[in-house]
Amino acid sequence: MDFGEKHSCTQQQNGYFVLQSARNFNKKMENRYLSLDAFRGITMFLLVGEAAQMYSSLENAFPSGHFLHGLVEQFHHHPWAGLRFWDLIQPFFMFIVGVAMPFSLKSRMNKGDSWSKCLQHILWRSLLLFLFGTGLHCVYSGKLVFELWNVLTQLSFTIPLTFLLMRTDWKWQIGASMVLLIVTEICYRMYDPIAPFVKDINFGSAMDILLMGKLNDGGGWVTFNCVPTAAHTIWGALCGKLLLEQKTSAGHVKTFLLAGIIALAVGFGLHWMGVTPIIKRIATTAFVFASGGWAILALAFFHWLIDLKNIRAWVWPFSIVGMNSIFIYVFIESLGGQWVVPTIRIFNDGFLGNFGLGPAALLITNSIFAWSFFWFICWFLNKHRIYFRI
Repeated sequence: MDFGEKHSCTQQQNGYFVLQSARNFNKKMENRYLSLDAFRGITMFLLVGEAAQMYSSLENAFPSGHFLHGLVEQFHHHPWAGLRFWDLIQPFFMFIVGVAMPFSLKSRMNKGDSWSKCLQHILWRSLLLFLFGTGLHCVYSGKLVFELWNVLTQLSFTIPLTFLLMRTDWKWQIGASMVLLIVTEICYRMYDPIAPFVKDINFGSAMDILLMGKLNDGGGWVTFNCVPTAAHTIWGALCGKLLLEQKTSAGHVKTFLLAGIIALAVGFGLHWMGVTPIIKRIATTAFVFASGGWAILALAFFHWLIDLKNIRAWVWPFSIVGMNSIFIYVFIESLGGQWVVPTIRIFNDGFLGNFGLGPAALLITNSIFAWSFFWFICWFLNKHRIYFRI
C-alpha cells in the first residue's frame, strides 16, 4: 500500500519499515502530483476522524429527529442497500493505491530494478499487508483470531493482481476488471437465484464460513469483497498511468469525467432498475461501479483544481497525514482507539466537565483533541522528515 509517487519512493531494506530522508515539504512538493497528495491526505484525514470517534460523538449529539442527523448519518456506513458518503472512503483508499502504482513502478525501474524484482517486492509487501490486516483483527478482538475483513488484507490481494495487469494494454485491464465483476455477479446469483443479496445469507457469507468458520459479527461484511473491489485498484492504476504520460492536461480531466459519469450511470442504473442493489458490505457490482465512478470524479476534481488551476495552498494540512498513511492507519486502528482516545477523555472530562459542559459536548471536545493529537503526530514526523513505508 505504498501511496508514494515517482519522487517519494522509499529505499527498501527487506520489505520492513524504513525511514526515508527527504527534503523539506515545500521543496518536495514542487515535483509531486499535489492532486494525489490531497486526495490521499483527505481520505486519511477522514479516517483519522473516525478513529477519534468524532462521527459517533456527533451522532450522539444530533440523534434521530434533529435537523442535522441526516448529515451526520453520511459519516456512517449504510446499513445495507444504498449509498452514503462514508461508503466511499474504502474505495477511495483502494483507488488511490492504484493511481500511485505506475509512479512507484517507474521510480523503481529508473533506479535499476527489474520487473521481476519489483514483483518480488510487491509480493513481499502484500504478505506484510496481510499480516498487518489479520493482526489488527486480533487487536480489535483482544485475542488471537483469524479474520479477513480488514482493508489491508483486501489490498494484499488487489495490489499484486493490479501489478500483474499493469504491463498489459488498457483494454485488457478494463476487461479483467469486468471479468471480476461478472464473476462476482454470477457467484451471488448462482448461490441463491431468488434472493442473492440477503445479509448473512449470500455467497460471500458462505465463503466466510468456508474460510474462517464464522460470519462478520452483525456487520454483514465478507472477505470475497477483495475480488470485485480489485476493480477499484485496477481503475486507479489506469488513471495513474494516464497521468504519468503527461503531468498536466485538460484532456485528462475530460477523460476522467467521462469515465466517472459512465461508471456512476451503470452503478445507479443497476440499483434503480432493481437489477443489482448498491450494497457496500458485500461490494455488489452496482456498488463497485457507483463508488468507482465517484473515485474517478474526485481525482478529476483534484487534478483540475490543484494541478491545472494551481490552487494548492490548502493542501499541506492534509498531505502530511497521507505521507505517513501506513503508519497512521495502523496506529489509529490499534493504540489510537484503544488507548489514546480514552486517555485524553480522562483529562478532557476532568477539566472541561468543571465548566458545565454536558455529556454530548464533552464527547465532541474529546474527539477534537484526539483528532488534533493524531494530526500532530503526522506533523511531527513530517517536520523531522520521517516517512514510514513498507
